[in-house]
Amino acid sequence: MTVLDWGDRVAVIGEVGQAHDGSLGTAHAFIDAVADAGADAVKFQTHIASAESRTDEPWRVKFSYADDTRYEYWQRMEFSAPAWVGLRQHAVDRGLAFLSSPFSLEAVDLLRRVGVAAWKVASGEVTNPQLLDAVAQTGAPVLLSSGMSGWVELDGAVARLREGGAGPLAVLQCTSAYPVAPQRVGLNVLGEIRERYGCAAGLSDHSGTIFPALAAVALGGRVIEVHVTLSREMFGPDVAASVTTSELRLLVEGIRYIESALAAPVDKDEVATELTPMRTLFGRSLVARRALPAGHILAASDLTAKKPAGGIPPDRLESVVGRRLRRALRADEPLDDSDIDTADLHPPRRS
Repeated sequence: MTVLDWGDRVAVIGEVGQAHDGSLGTAHAFIDAVADAGADAVKFQTHIASAESRTDEPWRVKFSYADDTRYEYWQRMEFSAPAWVGLRQHAVDRGLAFLSSPFSLEAVDLLRRVGVAAWKVASGEVTNPQLLDAVAQTGAPVLLSSGMSGWVELDGAVARLREGGAGPLAVLQCTSAYPVAPQRVGLNVLGEIRERYGCAAGLSDHSGTIFPALAAVALGGRVIEVHVTLSREMFGPDVAASVTTSELRLLVEGIRYIESALAAPVDKDEVATELTPMRTLFGRSLVARRALPAGHILAASDLTAKKPAGGIPPDRLESVVGRRLRRALRADEPLDDSDIDTADLHPPRRS
């Protein structure tokens, strides 16, 4: 299974990141939860502290009770190669594409041996040419996140990946804020990505809601990535920017609904014809407001529109005003063309 088929199906990725907090068991629990929600892929992050970080790397947010330094935190997030193999196999067994973002060349090498369905280049790695070259050389599909980059940096990364032999490319609109406000989601950027790079566009969302992703699909997004949490009461820096797995299930249902709607353009005239019985039931006909005698000259005040349709429609009111009735009408009796003396024309009377 690949997450980048670019068919009619939008790829939905549940991003675990570091939500497992270093627990291999919790990481496996996330795989089951993401699969049960109906997503297409599960994504992790592969950190090798000694390869990606100095020991004095500052905290973005000091949140950990267990780690004195961010370097120690990255160490605690590391899994062994056999553990990564087990995670990948579990994902495949559950019908999920397995993804993990590498944050060093050593992580690329590890994941290349483990096997990933595509490479996800994180926002902070867009300007890392060595890492871009390493993933491109594998020829596998690439998801490029744009959370901290302007167009010049993205232009360079896209060109480098393509020149380096990367497979199919998707560029994901992203804003590196946790959580991101609706005014900063940047849904307009999806169209700009498609036009600028001629590739699939998607959204890597940190809003903590399902709404931006649904809007992105309606706007043509082909890849949706959302951070997931098993509960809003879980520990971790990304919980506020994540959707719960039950919300992920709702998101998947919404995306599949939108896909079906977008795949079936509607011809309004054709639908109107198909709904003729319904139009008759809910439409209206002109009827007498009160009993009217034969020979009566019709005024607008003599008639009203009531359900169902089938007689003279309300939009013909002006054409019958001023004409003579051939027969008497009971109150609420529909007016028919045969009831009107068409040869007897009178100027309309105001009522």
